[in-house]
This record gives sequence, structure tokens and C-alpha cells, in this order.
Amino acid sequence: MKEYSKEELKEIYKARRNVLAAKLRETETGACVFVDSEEHRDPAVAYYTNHANDAVLVIFSDGYSVLIAWDENLAKQNAFYDKLVPFMRYKNEAKDAVKAILNACYTHGENSKVELPPYLTYPDYLKFIDALENYDCRCKEDGIHKFVVDCRMIKDEYEIECTKEAARIGDLIIDEIEKQVIKGKIKTETDVALLIERRLREHGCQRTGFDTLAAGPSRSFAIHAFPGYTAAEWPAQGLSILDFGVVYNGYTSDTTLTIAKGPLTKEQEKQLDLVQKAYDEALKLYKPGRPIIDAAKKCDAVFAAAKRKMPHGLGHAVGLEIHELPRVNLRATPEMLFKPGMILTCEPGLYDVEIGGTRLENDVLITEDGNEVITHSRIIRID
Repeated sequence: MKEYSKEELKEIYKARRNVLAAKLRETETGACVFVDSEEHRDPAVAYYTNHANDAVLVIFSDGYSVLIAWDENLAKQNAFYDKLVPFMRYKNEAKDAVKAILNACYTHGENSKVELPPYLTYPDYLKFIDALENYDCRCKEDGIHKFVVDCRMIKDEYEIECTKEAARIGDLIIDEIEKQVIKGKIKTETDVALLIERRLREHGCQRTGFDTLAAGPSRSFAIHAFPGYTAAEWPAQGLSILDFGVVYNGYTSDTTLTIAKGPLTKEQEKQLDLVQKAYDEALKLYKPGRPIIDAAKKCDAVFAAAKRKMPHGLGHAVGLEIHELPRVNLRATPEMLFKPGMILTCEPGLYDVEIGGTRLENDVLITEDGNEVITHSRIIRID
């Protein structure tokens, strides 16, 4: 992928914070608070600073940012901010840290209105209110934090580059899996899962995007097999599923391939053809300006014509989280459109206890004039 200097990255994160600051001024809000902790992970902290986790972030209406990090050394190494404060200074108490920062940096906010995270529990919210008695605290589901989620739907150049690199590495792993399956070197669900773990790190990725799901024919009827993988044969005769993602610089890919190992029954062949057709037809509608629900309707119509029904949505956005907004399903409103910069999965699937499961999933970047499929998962047939 394109190489970014530290200065270029600093400007990218600053530009994101400036967009938020403009929204704060528009809504006459002096500051906004984000809390990433074991109780609730908030990717907004990483989105605005590149800090991995466990921190409190305060961004003021002039764009000034204060990162209160549990791991100060890690933040100094990787994060982008205007001021760094160790969380231990406040005995790891978020309300005390926020109070101290608001008091010390009051000149950066145009007023005393502060937006708190809507994911605070009610008891924690009350603690913040007590601690910030001199501030006008807001805590709204449709407030600044929703605006941040909306911003994250449209990926900037750097986010697209990172996701494409995750996709490229994922493709390399898929190609190797196919070769090793043909040679008989992969024999179990555990074999393929551990291969993914090793290869992603050899290629500079940080982790899997989620727990790898490798299910042989005896378990592929499950949408998300539990446990994720076992010592069972993979792939065996019939339909086997592999669902995995790799994370590069915080951004994840998400792919599912099906291995069809013959001989197959007529019902299995028909299911493979149905999923491929649903994928091909729905993908045509992943275009800017098209209602997202249209793609979901098209997929369901393909399956309905064969008297089959998919038990999950057609797709979802990916990014700093494996499941982001928007979702591609029948609950999408007609006003929700595909927009340039969105990266979403297209993943039709069918599952049957007797037939087994089939899912085909790739990541799709919406462009100005269409789409770009950035991963290359597929249905792999093995004689």
C-alpha cells in the first residue's frame, strides 16, 4: 500500500478531528467525550487518534484534543493528539479525568456544553453529572456520537488503503489455502485456522478481525459455527465453510469461501448455484445512489424463486470494527443509499442440516461510478 509519513498521518487524524470540531460549533457544544474501556469499546478513540484501546478522549470545539491513556508509552509511540495525559494520574477514573481536563482546557471550548457518550450506564452517567456539576452535560442517542458513526461510514483515502491491504493479504492466504487443500496438506478445521493466524502476522497484520470460523460438512449448516473450529476434518466430502478476516493498521477485511468437495448431491449443486447467482445479481446493485435495500431485496428474490430463504442480512460495512453501519438488509430504509467511500460485504448464504452450508462473501468498495470488489473469495470446487 501507499507509504504514509508520520507527518501525513498526523494531518489525516487532525483533519478528522476538525470535521468533528465543526460539528461541535454548529451544535453549540464546547466539547465531546469518548471512553474506550473493557466495559465498552469505542472505535472513535482509534478513529481520531490511532490509539489502540483503553483511553478517554476529549475533543473541544476548536479541534484541540486531549488523550488520557492507560498505556502512556504505547500512546507516545503510535497515537496522534494535542495533549497526552496518563490515566493513572486520575486513578483510572474517567469522570475525574474528564473533569480535570475540562477545567484545565476550558479556553478551547466555546461554552460549557459537554456531550457524554450515550453508551454510559445510568449509574455512570449520574457519576459524571455529579463530577461535572459546573458543566451542561448532554447524553443523546442522536447527538454528536451518532454523527461520528455516520462519518465513519465513508472511508477516507487512508482507511481505504489500509482496508485494501488487509484484503490483499487475505487474498494471499485464500490462494495458499486452496493450494494446500489440493495437495492434502490441510486436513482439519484447526489446520486452516492456525495457518491464517501464522500467515497474517508474517504479512504485517495485527490479528484476525474476529474468531475464525472453519466448519466442515458436519457443521457448515450453522450460520456461525460454534465453536469456531475443531479438530474435525476440513474439507471433507460435501460443503465446508471458512469465514475469516485480517486486520491491517486497525482495519479489517471479511471474507467467506465455500469448499465443495465432490462428489456432490443434486441438492448441494443447486445450493451452490443459487448462492453464486444471488451474489452476482446483488453485486450489480452495489452502486452509488442506489438504495441499499434494493440489493437485499434482489438477493432474497433469487432465493425465494427457489423456495429458499436466507437467515441473515446480505451484508454490512467493515472498518475499525467487523460489523459497522450501514447494514445491507431488508430493514434498511429507502433513504439509505450506497455512497462512494463505503466498504461493505456482499455475503449471501444458505444453510441446511442435510445439505450443509454455502456462503460467498467479499468486501466491496463503492466508487464514484460503480464498485470495486477488493477481496477475491470464491466457491472452490475440489474433485
